[in-house]
Amino acid sequence: MDHLIYTAMSGANASAHRQAVLSNNLANASTNGFRAELSTFRAVPVRGDGASTRVLALEATAGHLDTPGSAQRTGRSLDAMTTGNSWFAVQAFDGTESYTRNGSFQVSSEGTLQTSGGLTVLNDGGSPISVPAGAEVAIGFDGNLSAKVGNQPPTGVGRLKLITPTADDPLKRGTDGLFRATSGDPLPNDANARVSVGVLEGSNVNAIETMVGMIQTARQFETQMRLLQTAESNDRSADKLLSLQG
Repeated sequence: MDHLIYTAMSGANASAHRQAVLSNNLANASTNGFRAELSTFRAVPVRGDGASTRVLALEATAGHLDTPGSAQRTGRSLDAMTTGNSWFAVQAFDGTESYTRNGSFQVSSEGTLQTSGGLTVLNDGGSPISVPAGAEVAIGFDGNLSAKVGNQPPTGVGRLKLITPTADDPLKRGTDGLFRATSGDPLPNDANARVSVGVLEGSNVNAIETMVGMIQTARQFETQMRLLQTAESNDRSADKLLSLQG
């Protein structure tokens, strides 16, 4: 059997994986705070006698596109956008501390501050934020939260935990779409981080560029499939020649 099928198969698998990543990016082109996922592959020579001209496609670590999305002004008091490279700290559904750029918040029926997706928002001490019943919540530029009930003066209810990843401990995306520190440990609160209120960060996915990438990847996959068909045709021709000689 021609070893071409293995090299073509690795290329087809790489194309299929990249297509899945691009499709997920395109589906989240309107998701607040979404970071486009990147996929990178490298050609690795096959070791062994007579295999020096063959290569396999292997996935390389790529991560995510770290450029910020566009600012979308909403005027809503519970919408916030972090500035620079800071992130909001939330509690994931598995109980771990995670980070997101989606600053669309709401108060649950139990009086807990949550994201629009139902994740509990954490304060600078890493604990949930409780809001008095019927209170009107406001977010300050430094992340401090105040609650006002009726005609009473506002009272502080905590401060949003804002973190800024470092080169020594960068963020990585989890299977749930949230980000966590590479070390696995919660990152410290950044007292210098600031937010813009009444603004949400949009997705940083370029829809047109992603669609072009999907078309290009589909053509690459078709090329790999044609190589597999060529290998099959070569095997059939070889079988016919051997049968004639027999």
